[in-house]
Amino acid sequence: MQRVDQTATFLNEREQPEAILEASNIRKYFSGRQANLFSKPTFVHAVEDVSLALYPGKATALVGESGSGKSTIARLLARMYDPTQGELRFRGQAINLKKRRASVLREYRRHVQLIFQDPFSSLNPVHTIRHHLAGPLHVYRRIRTRAEEEEMLLALLRRVNLEPAEQFIDKYPHQLSGGQRQRIAIARALAVQPEVLLADEPVSMLDVSIRLDILNLLLSLKDEERLALLFITHDIASARYFAEETLVMYAGQLVEGGPSDAVIQQPKHPYTQLLISAAPNPARSNPDTEATPAPVELAARGEIPSLLNPPSGCRFHTRCPHAMPICKERFPGRTDLGDGHWTNCFLYSDRTEDK
Repeated sequence: MQRVDQTATFLNEREQPEAILEASNIRKYFSGRQANLFSKPTFVHAVEDVSLALYPGKATALVGESGSGKSTIARLLARMYDPTQGELRFRGQAINLKKRRASVLREYRRHVQLIFQDPFSSLNPVHTIRHHLAGPLHVYRRIRTRAEEEEMLLALLRRVNLEPAEQFIDKYPHQLSGGQRQRIAIARALAVQPEVLLADEPVSMLDVSIRLDILNLLLSLKDEERLALLFITHDIASARYFAEETLVMYAGQLVEGGPSDAVIQQPKHPYTQLLISAAPNPARSNPDTEATPAPVELAARGEIPSLLNPPSGCRFHTRCPHAMPICKERFPGRTDLGDGHWTNCFLYSDRTEDK
């Protein structure tokens, strides 16, 4: 795969287009199970004070371990969930989260589409591919004739490289391979002509041999359709080649972000360093290969904390080899490292002024 060109426009805010979709300081708490009627309610602190913005023609990678809250972020942006606190803005306008009428949500999802991780469970096994793709066309595109519908369906299949399209249109999901099913899921999302595409680990359920094809398809769609793309993955190594920007998430909190090259070549937060040191890299065992300087090797200490009763302060302090007393007291503010690179870590901040 060709690496994404890290253009200067990422660093120049004056040239960067206006964000299509923004989340500001969003939190999401889920009700936990009570031991009995008289016990205090418990909550899963799934997302804590997360802010991000998605821009047209730009891919943003959200990386972290399983259970870190990445999929919850995607569902919040798709309005499958509404945040407990915080604000969502679309094209600069705040979204009224109290409006959950079907017509309001349908209009929002016309612009923001979510691609799920498992392409088999996201498609109804009793319906043909024609049914899956025709539904959104009739809801959003106002198809007038059967011939017009047929033309659009075949065009969608060709757009995701399923050819000859006529051989796929009347098949059922179980008659397709995993990669073909995921292409159908992408085509269904494209049917409504969205501006934002949220891809929740779109290749993790696929064979390694076809993952690259799906990623290249998403990249071409991003460039040609000027889509704002959120790419959720647990593989931080692939983020550098797929996305212009990378955000690192741990236990519901964002801990580092910036241009993908900077985050992956010069990781600052101990958790980011841990992720990169755990990623497979054949160059480390080959002394003749010129490789990116390896980050400091860190040993994972302890377990990922429970989000029912998360640690105070920085949630990584229970595993961090550099943890200080202040890390337990409060979450560090954002420290600007230059050129759009930032981290939330007391190792790089003025602890006397950080709030």
